[in-house]
Amino acid sequence: QVQLVESGGGLVQPGGSLRLSCAASGTIFSINTMGWYRQAPGKQRELVARITSGGSTNYADSVKGRFTISRDNVKNTVYLQMNSLKPEDTAAYVCYADQQRGGVYRYWGQGTQVTVSS
Repeated sequence: QVQLVESGGGLVQPGGSLRLSCAASGTIFSINTMGWYRQAPGKQRELVARITSGGSTNYADSVKGRFTISRDNVKNTVYLQMNSLKPEDTAAYVCYADQQRGGVYRYWGQGTQVTVSS
């Protein structure tokens, strides 16, 4: 089992920044891709960003140029640096990790709320 614990959410004004962290623990061998989804009320869940164990990244078009995902493989932690935040970035952000063991098993964090409001 893999446990994911997120931190770093909160309330921020438009144009501000936040950094989310997601630390993995437990049986953490062969974790390949880690990333972040977000879910806002009344909207579909959106893949925000993901990063492979080798450092390749992908971003949603809505966050390109504003968000940066990074990963510390020693600390088994993935980060999401969010700059130039907009009210439409308001959502629950949930971390995930894909573990390769036979098939691919996906683990989820508990989520952290990000609210962008003046």
